[in-house]
Amino acid sequence: MKWSSVLCAAVIAALLTALPGLAQDASLLLYEGADRGQKLLAAAQKEGSLTLYTSIAEKDLQPLIAPFEKKYGIKVRTWRAGSDKVLQRTLTETAGKRYEVDVIHISAPEMEALHLEKVLQPVNNPAFKDLLPGTVPAHREWVATLLTVFVQAYNTRQVKKEDLPKSFQDLLNPKWKGKLGIEMEDFDWFAATVTEMGEAKGLKLFRDIVAANGISVRKGHTLLTNMVGAGEVSLALTVYNYMPETARKRGVPIDWFVLEPAIARANGIGITRRSPHVNAALLFYDYMLSPEAQRILASLDYVPTNASVSSPLKKMKLKVIDPAVTLGQADKWSKAYDEIVLKGGK
Repeated sequence: MKWSSVLCAAVIAALLTALPGLAQDASLLLYEGADRGQKLLAAAQKEGSLTLYTSIAEKDLQPLIAPFEKKYGIKVRTWRAGSDKVLQRTLTETAGKRYEVDVIHISAPEMEALHLEKVLQPVNNPAFKDLLPGTVPAHREWVATLLTVFVQAYNTRQVKKEDLPKSFQDLLNPKWKGKLGIEMEDFDWFAATVTEMGEAKGLKLFRDIVAANGISVRKGHTLLTNMVGAGEVSLALTVYNYMPETARKRGVPIDWFVLEPAIARANGIGITRRSPHVNAALLFYDYMLSPEAQRILASLDYVPTNASVSSPLKKMKLKVIDPAVTLGQADKWSKAYDEIVLKGGK
């Protein structure tokens, strides 16, 4: 054996020791053989558990995770916080060479940041072919599991359904003066909406809307939804789809509609490069894309990314925000949003 071969073998052996789970099991992450499911289940059950860091709402975790644990006998340990805090903790632990987390599930921009920081590893998955367009990044280091869709909400006592705008152009009508509201941090929605219109045309339209009728700025989608229900804002441009629907079911005088295309933020799932339970992680990853879990997400008022699972919003024209654009052009679009909408609306 040549010395170069000996050295190469020594390096590989060192990597196998240094990266628990990655080198010896990573083949299943990319494996596409007919016996993939059988191999994965056996390997995952041997590991017996996994650790998940997530931003999924506390109330939704148990309905989502319990069926997985019952079906496969694998324990899911969770740590929950906002996407920014999950990102910060993951990067801090990685820098400190603490490799405890197996699976990350947070919003797409933070998932893309983890990809850029080389925290995640690529996966091939048979479910990719069933997912909506724009939900599988080319690098395959994370994949979208659910969409949070921006909708427009209105107070049903102040606005009749037949009087709703059919396009953003209709918001130039003087009848909307002093009646519009928006959330202060939704620059990515603004970027996607304006880009869809044609950048120059879209920017001009929003300048004209603000100049003609103003847009009241509020911090927090829950607050904005509540203000619509209370009648303090007649028509909100950016609330999350499930919020007015939940309020409407409680008897609040609120309803929602969509000025197409409906702009959607994705939440995604990815497996860490140093996952200590990589097979259990992959089985959970598979589960989150399966019709079973996707139906659970739909029942919790999320929009599933698996096209085989029904959702009223998936009948509309959907545009998924590209998190790479959000990260790469954040300064440009946050500045435009601030100057045109926020400062003009106050």
